[in-house]
Amino acid sequence: MPEQLADTVDPANWTCPAPLRDQPVVVMGHGGGGALSAELMEQVFVPAYGNALLTGLADSAVLELGGARLAFSTDSYVVRPLFFPGGSLGDLAVNGTVNDLAMSGATPAYLSAAFVLEEGVELTVVDRIARAMGAAAEAARVTIATGDTKVVESGHGDGVYVTTAGVGLVPDGLDIRPQRARPGDAVIVSGPIGLHGVAIMSVREGLEFGVEVASDTAPLADLVAAVLAVTPDIHVLRDPTRGGLAASLNEIARASGTGVRLRERAIPVPDAVANACGFLGLDPLYVANEGRLVAFVPPAAAEEVLAAMRAHPQGGGAALIGECVAEHPGMVVVSTGLGGTRVVDLPLGEQLPRIC
Repeated sequence: MPEQLADTVDPANWTCPAPLRDQPVVVMGHGGGGALSAELMEQVFVPAYGNALLTGLADSAVLELGGARLAFSTDSYVVRPLFFPGGSLGDLAVNGTVNDLAMSGATPAYLSAAFVLEEGVELTVVDRIARAMGAAAEAARVTIATGDTKVVESGHGDGVYVTTAGVGLVPDGLDIRPQRARPGDAVIVSGPIGLHGVAIMSVREGLEFGVEVASDTAPLADLVAAVLAVTPDIHVLRDPTRGGLAASLNEIARASGTGVRLRERAIPVPDAVANACGFLGLDPLYVANEGRLVAFVPPAAAEEVLAAMRAHPQGGGAALIGECVAEHPGMVVVSTGLGGTRVVDLPLGEQLPRIC
């Protein structure tokens, strides 16, 4: 570097457009369900609240209370836009929490709903969201039993935010959590992936892909019950929302100390999703879903579980996409259609923020 230039360039002032891993402030990637989200949990929240229940970092906590086994979960929904093909903030807020409970094998029972409303939002919008929540709760056979409402000044919110919490009963003997993945387990996904993320992206960015892509948002408790009727020895259930299938599989691999090997051609990616991702340079494995689950199943039960999923309305497109392996612990790899292998890493943040 020329001496005169060296005197004027200070590397301390250099900036990078990508979020850095040691960010001193919150960035959008902290909410994306990827590596930055994991670091936020591990470095801030777990030390602050540290207890054995929290450190499992599952979709819901399974608690013993008064002789009953309860699953308990909470989630906030800040999706933009509020309404999208196939759903809205309202049914997303119900289905998301119902599904988090179901991933522990629970039968969801009761929800709470807390609204943060921005001053100036039209009451017809709030009413539409509330009615969508009521219809979704009825479809999922849960009761919204309590709630809260707060209003913030105009310009200090984004229309409507909703937080739901839920409880459900877990049958004795069930032990479904990421740490239970075992080498040899079959990895099954309940249907086509990427629909929710592409549906949000299409309306947010004003894109058209030849056909309308609708969100897959749906309650999954009945599908889980159908799977458990085949065998209660399901090792892991996860709904691949933020960060998509890639984030969920990486979290399971790291929690269990195993590896995951996928077969690219077995993964059900709808043509519209593949085309949209190809056009935008995205990977469908990282696109959010809101009505799909991934299951780690003992190999002896895999075909029966797959058949039970395919017989259910929410699992008609189920597919066996890979297996859990002892090799490369903590890593997910995919065998490509050309015979190669690539690593599917945990995303840093999220391809598309404000997805749920």
